[in-house]
Amino acid sequence: MTTSIDAPRTVLVTGAGRGIGRGLALGLAAAGWSVALVGRTREHLEAVAAEIEQAGPPDGVRTLVLAVDVTDADGVRDVVATAERELDGLGLVVNNAGVIERTEGPFADDDVEDAWRVVEVNVRGPMVVTHAVLPGMVRRGGGRIANVNSGSGYHASRSYTGYGISKGALARLTTLVDAQYRDRGVRVFDVAPGVVRTDMTGSMPLHDDREEWTPVEASVDLLVGIGEGRLDALSGRFFRAGADTVDELVSRTDEILAADARRLRLVPYGDQDPLRT
Repeated sequence: MTTSIDAPRTVLVTGAGRGIGRGLALGLAAAGWSVALVGRTREHLEAVAAEIEQAGPPDGVRTLVLAVDVTDADGVRDVVATAERELDGLGLVVNNAGVIERTEGPFADDDVEDAWRVVEVNVRGPMVVTHAVLPGMVRRGGGRIANVNSGSGYHASRSYTGYGISKGALARLTTLVDAQYRDRGVRVFDVAPGVVRTDMTGSMPLHDDREEWTPVEASVDLLVGIGEGRLDALSGRFFRAGADTVDELVSRTDEILAADARRLRLVPYGDQDPLRT
């Protein structure tokens, strides 16, 4: 069931020129969403826009190419203003742009500057984009933000420390913004795409022997469900493409809420824990 949030069928996708972002943009356009393609390299974005047009999207679907580095606050504000003007508002924003360390290993073996680069892109980028889109969403009475996250943000890992830190911080951003703006109609979600075959995952020794990959279409299905408001009751929480489906999440809503599941929080050891909240 959809809600009364006034959210147009328009979406801004960061990192849309390659990898998962490209797949999300293509899938959302095919599902009837006008798409603002955001990324650093205009040539890549224009190629995705051409793919959308060649696929013959549904009537009324528009594409917009907006090249910017998502860590550039002034540039992002300009890009968001253009997207809102040209697409008559943004109903959904997908913070997908992200990077990972150049080498795999435990933290002492990392180049700490490279790890910090990962944190900056993966945290500052979504912060900057979210900060820019919130005023418009609030003015229109609502909107939805999906942060492309990872199980690495919730679980311990033996490598890619900067990436894990960044995704844990992103999960906290999801819960904070959702808590602060829920009453004003904004819903925020963590969506993990699983392990999609991309240049980035292909470069990771961790996946050298992998034979099963998560189809990007599974993430598209979750994002459509989010954009349509079917998962609003579960905002502030974590979904995993390839494991979760919209229908299953909807059917489990009462159970998830009763357990306060699928969100980053401190788990008490029992009723007598002084840190119980």
